[in-house]
Amino acid sequence: MADYSSNLDRIDHLRRAHTLGREDMRILLESMTDPDEEYLYKQAREVCDHYYHKAVYLRGLIEFSSYCRNDCYYCGLRRSNRNAQRYRLGSDEIFACADQGYELGFRTIVLQSGEDLHYSDDDLCRIVSGIKERHPDCAVTLSVGEKSRESYQRYFDAGADRYLLRQETSSPEHYRHLHPPGLTIGNRKRCLNDLKDIGYQVGCGIMVGSPGQTIEDILEDLYYMSEFKPHMVGIGPFIPHRDTPFAHEKSGEVKDTLHLLAVIRLMLPMVLLPATTALGTIDPLGREKGILAGANVVMPNLSPSGVRDKYLLYDGKICTGDEAAECRHCMEHRISGIGYEVQVSRGDWCGMENGGLKR
Repeated sequence: MADYSSNLDRIDHLRRAHTLGREDMRILLESMTDPDEEYLYKQAREVCDHYYHKAVYLRGLIEFSSYCRNDCYYCGLRRSNRNAQRYRLGSDEIFACADQGYELGFRTIVLQSGEDLHYSDDDLCRIVSGIKERHPDCAVTLSVGEKSRESYQRYFDAGADRYLLRQETSSPEHYRHLHPPGLTIGNRKRCLNDLKDIGYQVGCGIMVGSPGQTIEDILEDLYYMSEFKPHMVGIGPFIPHRDTPFAHEKSGEVKDTLHLLAVIRLMLPMVLLPATTALGTIDPLGREKGILAGANVVMPNLSPSGVRDKYLLYDGKICTGDEAAECRHCMEHRISGIGYEVQVSRGDWCGMENGGLKR
């Protein structure tokens, strides 16, 4: 352990070196005072502003299926939840959502679903290529779970630019606590490695405060992400769903989430870092606080309003009754109110300017 006289010294080192020894990282996360966290957030904002110039990027989220083959213990879409309301959007409905998003100024469309085998690789490729043909200046992000490398390659060849696959936890033991037999962190990491090797802008991430999570698990997550160097990191607080085995577990903490957002910004200075809907669900100003802690992405919902309250990973999800235009204008107002600006662009990882990706 290095000889630091205060957490401010640890934060300064983290900003300069983009890393911190394990024991010092533990001390920082476990002993953060109010002045410490304000200093941490200030450093994270300065780093983010250096690369992204106070721009916040909007991603238009289309949740196109609430079916899932998996039975993860924390998720409201889990296969065995008989109370879940299931739906699937057809390609024409998805295209209509994307068209509306484009008119509203979105230049990234995120297609997210449970792991629904109803949609073949051919189907997903047609949807991706269809959006790209209609809107060539848009990026398409997929978040459809664990697939084979061959499937990932096909989606990429069809025009998909980015892929989101949160590992949820990097610890094998904790992963087993959150998932049923048959799902492994080893396969999750294999997927992430395949995606990065193919040439996607890749996003991973964790739940903060998930059942059984320890400080050791969080440290393992941080150092895994530091080594993997994703282009995007999505973290948000765990929020229980009433129809899961974790229904009575405690939600993750806002402060813990904000601390980790800022630490990740200093570890991965160019990363695209969302202020998640889950953060806005447990705190009415959660997304604004996330941006002020170093985040630079928000993901308003473009799904048809008639299905939004059916895609419930957790209880209490916000904005399920709003129209897409309402979400778009509300977020722009919120972001400008804290001194940041929505930028109408794809909002790519800024390392691409240095030839960091194949596409």
